[in-house]
Amino acid sequence: MNFLDAIVLGLVQGLTEFLPISSSAHLLILGHFLPFASDPGAAFTAITQIGTELAVLIYFWRDIVRIVSHFFRALFGRLTWKDSDARMGWLIIVGSIPIVVLGLVFKHQIETVARNLWLVAATLIIFGVILGVADYVGRKQRSLENLTAGRGIIFGFAQALALIPGVSRSGGTITAGLFMGFNRAAAARYSFLLAVPAVFGSGLYELYSSLKDGTLTATVGLPQTIVATVVAFVVGFGVIAFLMRWLSTRSFLPFVVYRVLLGLVLIVLLGLGVVSA
Repeated sequence: MNFLDAIVLGLVQGLTEFLPISSSAHLLILGHFLPFASDPGAAFTAITQIGTELAVLIYFWRDIVRIVSHFFRALFGRLTWKDSDARMGWLIIVGSIPIVVLGLVFKHQIETVARNLWLVAATLIIFGVILGVADYVGRKQRSLENLTAGRGIIFGFAQALALIPGVSRSGGTITAGLFMGFNRAAAARYSFLLAVPAVFGSGLYELYSSLKDGTLTATVGLPQTIVATVVAFVVGFGVIAFLMRWLSTRSFLPFVVYRVLLGLVLIVLLGLGVVSA
C-alpha cells in the first residue's frame, strides 16, 4: 500500500465511521479498486478506527470527562448511582459487554468468512431496510434519561452486529435505539459513547498483535496505517458535527437509500466478476 492509498482509505474511514453506512464495508470494497487491489484487512480497519474514536473523545470531551468523574465518585461512595452521569458510565460498561465477548469468541470468523463481499452486499441492503423501518415506526420520545441496563444490553448486542462488515456500528445501535423509542439524537449520542471502549480496545489489541507478529508491516505498512488513522481523525471530527446537526431536523432516509443502492451495485459487480468475493 502506498501513501496515496492510505490517505484515500483514511478519508473513507473518517467519512463513513459515524454515518450509518458501514465504514468496514467501504474499506473492504474500496480495497479492491485501489492500486494494491486487496482487502486492507480487519486489523487495518480496527486500527484506523482509533482515529475516528479520538474525534469522538474530543467532540464529546466535556461529557466524557464528566461521565468518568461521576462514575468513579459513585463507585467510591461520593455520589449515588441516581446521578445521570454516573449511571451513564455504568451503562456504557454494560453495553460494551456483548461486543467484547462476541468479538473474542468469533474473532477468526470476523477476520475471514465475515469479509466475504456477497455477505457484505446482503447486510448493506437488509440492515439498511431495517434502519428505514425503525426510523419510520419508532416513537422517538425517549431521551438518554430513559436508558436502563436492559436497554443498554440491547444497544450492546446491536453494536456487536457491526463485527460483520456492512452492518454499521452506528447504524446497528441507532436502529436498536429507534425501535426502543429513543429519539434520533439520543440514539446517536449513546452510539458514539458506547463505541469508545470497544473501538479503542479492539484497535489497540490489533495494533499490538500486528506489530508483534509483523503482519501489518508486511502487508499494509505501519507508516501508511498511521497516515490513514490521522486522516480518519480529522475527517471524522467534521462528520460527527455534521451528523448531530442533521439528526436534529432530518431522517435517515438518504442513508437507507444509499445503503440499498450500494448493496445492489456490489451484487452486480460480483455477478459480472469485476470484483471477487
